[in-house]
Amino acid sequence: MGATLTTATNILKEIYEPQIQDQLQNELVTSKRLESTSEGVTSEVGGKYVVFPVHVKRNHGIGARLEMEQLPTAMNQGYASARISLAYLYGAVRLSGQTMELAKTNGQAFASVLDQEMEGLQNDVSKDINRQVFGTSVGALMVSSGAYAVNTISTTNTQYMEVGMVVDVYDSTGVTNRATARNVTAVNPGASIVVDGAAITTGATGDIVVRTGSLNRETIGLSQIVSATGTLYNIDPTVETKWKSTVNSNSGVNRALSESLMIKTVDDIRTQGGKTTLISTTLGVRRSYFNLLVQQREYSNVTEFEGGFKGLKFTTDNGEIPLISDLDCQPNRMYFLNEKALKYYRENDWSFMDRDGSKWQRVIGFDAYDATLYSYRQLGCHRRNSQGLVSDITES
Repeated sequence: MGATLTTATNILKEIYEPQIQDQLQNELVTSKRLESTSEGVTSEVGGKYVVFPVHVKRNHGIGARLEMEQLPTAMNQGYASARISLAYLYGAVRLSGQTMELAKTNGQAFASVLDQEMEGLQNDVSKDINRQVFGTSVGALMVSSGAYAVNTISTTNTQYMEVGMVVDVYDSTGVTNRATARNVTAVNPGASIVVDGAAITTGATGDIVVRTGSLNRETIGLSQIVSATGTLYNIDPTVETKWKSTVNSNSGVNRALSESLMIKTVDDIRTQGGKTTLISTTLGVRRSYFNLLVQQREYSNVTEFEGGFKGLKFTTDNGEIPLISDLDCQPNRMYFLNEKALKYYRENDWSFMDRDGSKWQRVIGFDAYDATLYSYRQLGCHRRNSQGLVSDITES
């Protein structure tokens, strides 16, 4: 089996690892242009952290004086130190011992099986990472819309749910566990999910569903960053009052999209010293925007922007802004992003673990071998007030 493991390890390293890295970069629609860096990543007792400065105050050592009056007192830019732990992300694949034997007896058959597994792993990891871009570190896949005392959990949004997922259920605070390691057996789009096991007798409105074991362990996402409330990276916006995003909501009541609503959001961000470089939204809100352009007889063709980035365009007096749709964006939302203020901090790109000298590890008690894909990363934002959100938009 030694030669077999060596062959299988080399295939992973030389063929699939670069392929997975390239695919993940290409398929993360909203975050694909965000810069990634290992700068600022540190190892400390208890884990790995990233520390980076956040600009919170201007230099106000400025003023006008008459002749022979004392000059303004010298001051400086104000910074707060953001500190946050990296998220540890994984994806694993398992092959039977019989399949591994094919590596030395039938290389083509082994490559065919491995192709199927790696293609599936690529798709599943890329989908999950893109979902996390829009969420919070809590990792909620779904929120219940009513009380329940059975295995059917009602909801208004099932976009992240799939049959076969293994999930945990918690109350709205993430403290009280309702159920652990339940298999999702059915998904009724936009209405409910069904999980296996004993009945959940204490279900309540606002309960959250997460991937099993992932509660409070995912990356920080746009729902957390693009907000006017809540501590982010240990910086409290009630203390550092500039540490707030522009948020335009309508108390949960959907309203028609208008260009004036979009322009106001861009202007509000600009007033804070930011510049919107990307608008990310859903397919339905994108259609609403497209309908606006058609009604006003404006040119609405897809435009190719710098770097081959394609999307509709939103024109302002400060330049054109790409508007793209992302399947993982939450319904009725439109994010106005300053990409230059967003950065992925990571210790490593996606790669297979090989700390024991082999990328394949034997599963104790089974004739099987596992390979684990991993990445340690976190999404950072240097200027929260240069990001914006318009919510409660009617979708077409």
